Amino acid sequence: MIVRNLNDKEVLETTYLAHGGAVAQMVLDCRTLNEIGFLATARLEPGKEIESHIDPMEEIYFVLSGTGLMRVDDEEKQVTPGDATWIPTGSSHSLLNNGTEPCVILVVASPWDK
Repeated sequence: MIVRNLNDKEVLETTYLAHGGAVAQMVLDCRTLNEIGFLATARLEPGKEIESHIDPMEEIYFVLSGTGLMRVDDEEKQVTPGDATWIPTGSSHSLLNNGTEPCVILVVASPWDK
């Protein structure tokens, strides 16, 4: 069994700026997972955006707190805590924190060929 906390050294060492706007951390990734690509957390301050990008894997963005405008290809929707957005492989997607408090999300991704 592996249990990770956001304050664990293994998680803190992975902190990076994701797609121009979110401070992200890999909670679990290919170093430990077999059938899932990764589980990450990302924090967007008000006015910040995970810029539009395309990934080679399927993803789910799950909103833990805050709000944002989620875009997937030509669709957009306001998202709030408890919302899960499925992002198909190869789809353009972004998330803008258009609220007044930080937007915190979990990101789950399928594995992909490197």
